[in-house]
Amino acid sequence: MSWLLNLYETYQANEHKFVGKIETKRNGQTFTLLPISHTTQNAHVEVTITEDGEFLSAFVIEDKNEMNTLIPCTESAASRSGTVIAPYPLHDKLAYVAGDFADYGGEVKKELPFDTYIQELANWANSAHGHPKVRSIYNYLRKGHLIRDLVQAGVLCVDENNRLAERWDAKLEALYKEKPKIFSVVPTDQFSTFVRFTVYSPDGASVKVWNDPEVYESFIRYYNERLEDYDLCYVTGQRLPSSERHANKIRNPADKAKLISANDTSGFTFRGRFNESREAASISYEVSQKAHNALKWLINRQAKIVDGRVFLVWGNESVDMPAPDDDYYDFQFLRDDAIDDVPLTRKTHAQEFAKAMDGYKNRLIELSGNGSRNVNILILDSATTGRMGVLYYRNMDIDLYFERLIHWHTTCVWLHKYRRNEQQALIAFFGAPATKDIAYAAYGSKADDKVVKGLMERLLPCILDKRPIPKDIVSCAMQRASNPVSMERWEWEKTLSIACALINKNEKEGFDVALDTKNTDRSYLFGRLLAIADVLERNALGPEEQRATNAIRYMNAFSRHPARTWKTIQESLQPYQAKLGTRARYLSAIIDEVGSMIAPADFNNAPLTGLYLLGFYSQRHDLYQKKDKTQPDDNSDPSGEQSQE
Repeated sequence: MSWLLNLYETYQANEHKFVGKIETKRNGQTFTLLPISHTTQNAHVEVTITEDGEFLSAFVIEDKNEMNTLIPCTESAASRSGTVIAPYPLHDKLAYVAGDFADYGGEVKKELPFDTYIQELANWANSAHGHPKVRSIYNYLRKGHLIRDLVQAGVLCVDENNRLAERWDAKLEALYKEKPKIFSVVPTDQFSTFVRFTVYSPDGASVKVWNDPEVYESFIRYYNERLEDYDLCYVTGQRLPSSERHANKIRNPADKAKLISANDTSGFTFRGRFNESREAASISYEVSQKAHNALKWLINRQAKIVDGRVFLVWGNESVDMPAPDDDYYDFQFLRDDAIDDVPLTRKTHAQEFAKAMDGYKNRLIELSGNGSRNVNILILDSATTGRMGVLYYRNMDIDLYFERLIHWHTTCVWLHKYRRNEQQALIAFFGAPATKDIAYAAYGSKADDKVVKGLMERLLPCILDKRPIPKDIVSCAMQRASNPVSMERWEWEKTLSIACALINKNEKEGFDVALDTKNTDRSYLFGRLLAIADVLERNALGPEEQRATNAIRYMNAFSRHPARTWKTIQESLQPYQAKLGTRARYLSAIIDEVGSMIAPADFNNAPLTGLYLLGFYSQRHDLYQKKDKTQPDDNSDPSGEQSQE
């Protein structure tokens, strides 16, 4: 129950700032921290009523970003299905809000849904907690001619029999000059139209009904008085009105999966162990509402979702937390403190990164005041359309959490050149890659989302518990980095730098991007030879020739049979050495120097370890760095020019 308690406390800590406040995502979609006893629905038609309860105007909501509407909701309405009559208290579909629904061809299997709806609306409007806007809407709807008014306003469309037309066809084309807008927004037919209401104010100062905090509070107070059935809440330990119906729509408005569900009285969800579901766990209505609303808000605000799997990190008071699956560049707060010269040593990077992270952590603690100093890490996914489960939950002290993040981002590090800034310019950053990018490096850019989300989950303990990266992940990334001809240049460069970061993480001694000329490891030296051969041939080819060098084409074979393949590569270098003439002396001399460092007993065909990639990357980077400083020409480092995000 700890995840529920922390979500409940998150709601309590943020409700005064965010409840009802509309926030917008990058894609234009809006969301908010829902008040309790409320949910959201996509509305298709907006109707404006006068304060005297008269129809004023109506229009079709064409902008999808404007459809999302915050509406009052009862427990029964939240879980209604099939033929069950359970109206939303204010805004709802035509079958509920239109008293003339049957007159215009609407099919009703049982008693009229409108009768139940209008009685419930009357109870709220006439209660001690009623609101003037709600009474205005009630006074209009009880007249029972909503569809008639919408047809006269040109919002809804009827056929020659004065029935709501189900679809746009040739017969309707003969009756109407152009296709009504309603057919472009409803999911099936006009009978499924969802209507929202607002009240016109002569002074024009009032807000829309669904954005009015006074209307929220009016329904909350009214509905809370009707709640009964007190029981012990397993989350708070208090006796409060309990609930057996819990929220869905957790990941998105169409999500039917529930985290808590025990409504199966004919199966074996709880039968055989308990007589009633509440004997297993009793959760109060208030806790359920606030915890689920906080979860929905956090998911919309900052979660990552891969193939339906939710990866979420938050703090109870300061909800913004750096996520463990981000890369160094994703930490927005670090960009202001970015170092002009990219640090190529782990020590320099560790010092600067730890300083920035400590500063950010201290700001979060200051914002939290005397509240919780913990961080929550939650992973959710659903096995079926109706059931969702908590796959991973961890509550950590904020100091420990930041210490683990600092350790990950200062050990699984390398120089990367595949990210672009807001101006779409390539940037270089030294740090850990994002776990999603690690998945693509290991399994390819077209890897199935199920594989990607599984790898992201597997890497969490590596970050939070300082565990080694699983060997199969490192091996897959190394094999793909050793096969550059199987992918585009930018993808290979990205895969190469990520593979180097993973290998560096699992190597106890740790390596820097800066070339280690004293390293005598066999694999490292062979990697250096391969890099020199690549640079030499690339210089000879010139900027107009973009084909892969022999060193790159033979890279996969070289990693498995280095001595035999090096003989082939070196022989293929002779024409390019001759073409460069005296300009090849420097690189040829380095080949001789590195080759002499390999012990004769080590110059064999035993497969290379991942260290050869580190030697390759560092040697190539060093050569291009020296060229930029001493020999500027058109052959710049291809790892930066070809990269894409």
